[in-house]
Amino acid sequence: MPYKKALEGIRPELRGVRPDDSLHSIYEELEHMRICQEDLLYYAIDPDWESPEWPSGLWPTPSQEVSDKEWDKTVNGFFRDMDRAVEMVKDQDIDLLSVIPGSDEYTYLREVVIIIEHNAYHLGKILDIRKALDNWR
Repeated sequence: MPYKKALEGIRPELRGVRPDDSLHSIYEELEHMRICQEDLLYYAIDPDWESPEWPSGLWPTPSQEVSDKEWDKTVNGFFRDMDRAVEMVKDQDIDLLSVIPGSDEYTYLREVVIIIEHNAYHLGKILDIRKALDNWR
C-alpha cells in the first residue's frame, strides 16, 4: 500500500479521534512515524543530532482537534524525510554497510531497515484505525 494512498481521503474531523482505548489516533500514529523516521535518519547523517527523549519524545500529545496546519506539517515532514532517506540509500558516497561515524556498531543499512519496518507496521495501524472509524473503503 503506497503511503500517499493510505493517507488520502482522511476526514479532517477524524484525524485526532481514537476509535477506542486500545488504538491511537491517525494523527498520533503518523506523527510518531515522522518523529521516529526523522530520528533514525538524522542519527545516520548528522553527527550533532540529539535524539528525543525515549519514549515520551517519540509520541505527540493526544488531541481530538488536529488543525490543518498541524496535519500538513506532519504529512509534509514525513514525506520530506522519507525522500531524504531514499536519497541517502542512492548516495554512491555512502557505503550502507559501513558503521555510522560516532556509532560503535550501527550501520546506515540498519537505520534504513528500521525506518522501513517501523513505517510499514504503523501504516497498518493507520489502516486499522481508518477501518474502525469507517473512513476506509
